[in-house]
Amino acid sequence: MVFPPFEPDRPGIRRRRFGAIPLRTLLPNLITLLALCAGLTAIRMSVEGRLELALAAIVFAAMLDGVDGRIARLLKGTSRFGAELDSLADFVNFGVAPALILYFWGLHELKSVGWISALIFAICAGLRLARFNVMIDDPNRPAWAGNFFTGMPAPAGAITVLLPIYLYFLGVDGGIFETWLVFIYTLAIAFFMVSRLPVFSGKKIGQRVPAEMVLPVFMVTIILLALLISYPWQFLSVGTLLYLGSLPFGWLSYRAYERKAAAEMAAASPAATPSMEASSPPVAGERPDLSASDRPSRLN
Repeated sequence: MVFPPFEPDRPGIRRRRFGAIPLRTLLPNLITLLALCAGLTAIRMSVEGRLELALAAIVFAAMLDGVDGRIARLLKGTSRFGAELDSLADFVNFGVAPALILYFWGLHELKSVGWISALIFAICAGLRLARFNVMIDDPNRPAWAGNFFTGMPAPAGAITVLLPIYLYFLGVDGGIFETWLVFIYTLAIAFFMVSRLPVFSGKKIGQRVPAEMVLPVFMVTIILLALLISYPWQFLSVGTLLYLGSLPFGWLSYRAYERKAAAEMAAASPAATPSMEASSPPVAGERPDLSASDRPSRLN
């Protein structure tokens, strides 16, 4: 007896064949998978106590996450599969991995309390990514809202929450007192990720570079990479503090956009919405009352 898996093809029945996938669609997904490998490697390095390599892997994953979406849009290789893969990779790289690094580094001294803070951070990162995926399809979202994230993005949250370890490598050590501060700081960053705080997205930066600014951009990029490689803990500490200091400016800029949009809507509403008296036709045989209080606004 021949079973279905080994049954030969019946004549007249054609099996469905999938078309070839272009390389421009595969390349962003390969970069995302490379970032996922870096995040998983960071978990392994933290378990082995090699924190320097673990932090380097997280930073490398964040850099790859910053370019995979841009490359996908540049090559017109965006896809639903890529978006879902990117979210899953971000949850591992910037939710699970930083939480485990913090726990193995110092939060384990608080035992169950430290583990709870690590769990909360990872869960908040997952909720943040899920909300981001839902808000992409919001048709009522204004165009200017694309300049902002709702809540701290997961990659920035991962780099920011590791600030206590940067300071530790710089020689700042406060013992058990510092551990409780790390616990509170971890919960604060987790709250920022799931909050409604508007944060600059930076997606519009780098889309068009003037010709005279190409060489300065190259030089600044090289200098920043050199500083990151030569003075990693100083660079990451200062960068994290500057990022935290920029959060209020993002909120102020968002409120300014809101006030401008409300003013434009209020200015356009009288012209777009005619009065009841102007829109309703007069009754036959009845003389309309054109008193000053009842006449249409266009006659005043």
